[in-house]
Amino acid sequence: MEETLAFAEEAHAGKPQLPLALRLIRNTGVRKRHIVQPIEKTLQHPGFEERNRVYEVESRKRCPEVVEQALANAALTARDIDAIVYVSCTGFTMPSLTAWLINAMGFRSDTRQIPIAQLGCAAGGSAINRAHDFLTAYPEGNVLIVSCELCSLCYQPTDDDIGSLLSDGLFGDAVAAAVVRGRGGTGISLERNASYLIPHTEDWISYAVRDTGFHFQLDRRVPGTMEPLAPVLRELAADHGWDIKNLDFYIIHAGGPRILDDLSRFLDVDRKMFRHSWATLTEYGNIASAVVLDALRRLFEEDTPMPDATGVIAGFGPGITAEMAVGRWGIDLPGAPDTA
Repeated sequence: MEETLAFAEEAHAGKPQLPLALRLIRNTGVRKRHIVQPIEKTLQHPGFEERNRVYEVESRKRCPEVVEQALANAALTARDIDAIVYVSCTGFTMPSLTAWLINAMGFRSDTRQIPIAQLGCAAGGSAINRAHDFLTAYPEGNVLIVSCELCSLCYQPTDDDIGSLLSDGLFGDAVAAAVVRGRGGTGISLERNASYLIPHTEDWISYAVRDTGFHFQLDRRVPGTMEPLAPVLRELAADHGWDIKNLDFYIIHAGGPRILDDLSRFLDVDRKMFRHSWATLTEYGNIASAVVLDALRRLFEEDTPMPDATGVIAGFGPGITAEMAVGRWGIDLPGAPDTA
């Protein structure tokens, strides 16, 4: 954080909006972030073509390790995977990285490819939901989710509006992977999912695509979006026969401190129940679609929840879009119910 503030003061010295931006950055609660290149390279802009080349090189270098970890955690091999959902909004390749993963890591040639490129931070929740949908259709299958968000490659040194400066101090880089099994396994048994779009908010979070690449645009109304989304989450749980304020775990997209604070208030949930999301925000910043996967990792690594513990997963992003799921903790023991 100290380095971020120092760089911001140097790069935007004399700008009238700088004091407000520095105050907002301090209030994010982000103490540390990881970036894919040294800070000196990150602050330069070699052009859109070179940045996208770096994205392609780094995604191929860094994704295989997390994929291997996810497969090992699920006690599966690449040959057991029936579909790969790849999510990223910070670089572009065609074909998707799914094709490279299939060729480079030994996945079957008939593996389905499901790339998701334009849902931003909501894509982590969307990936989980599309995996759930796939396994509803193919209950014997297994789905691999891969998230690669190299947000620092979208830094624009000439963008000095409040939204851009705040984003420069909030977003971090990350790669993550998870496996959703159709049968067996220990983890969250997915039971219901839903999507919701707040009408007429498509320009609140967006990219302007220019010669210099992706320019992130953030409307000042975005932090207030939890008020209309909280009832949607409440309704999702109620439709499932649950009370949203009495669940055992909450995996929530950590878009920023106000998002988490407001949602805990509107749902009447103790903010400590969002501890996994708070930890991700503090230690990694907003890592876009990877947030929910990192928060899930923390749930797995904490004391194992009791069997049948209930919970919710929610990702928020451009649209304004919410991708939500509810499920309960399942443990793969002889005679235990099948879990996804």
